[in-house]
Amino acid sequence: MTTTTKKNLAQAVAEATGTTKLTALHMVDSLFETMRELLSDGQRIEIRGFGAFSVKATKPKPAARNPKTGEVVYVPARRKTHFKPGKVLLEAMHVSRE
Repeated sequence: MTTTTKKNLAQAVAEATGTTKLTALHMVDSLFETMRELLSDGQRIEIRGFGAFSVKATKPKPAARNPKTGEVVYVPARRKTHFKPGKVLLEAMHVSRE
């Protein structure tokens, strides 16, 4: 399995749109910054054919244990991101690539 970086994404966008790599990198950066801001505000992002990003709240855990020391610790409630893939993405992932 290979890892695709933000730089790789920007290069692919530059090739697909015919823009410079620097312009594509600014577009990718601004897209991720906007998504980060929206999710931080608790908003849901839905991209048809790809999937939906949402923010879910976790419950506090008043009696969690530190596995190293065995000490009982309190874990406060927090928010986490959740991604639900769209139908087109799910279908594309289930296609055999042999």
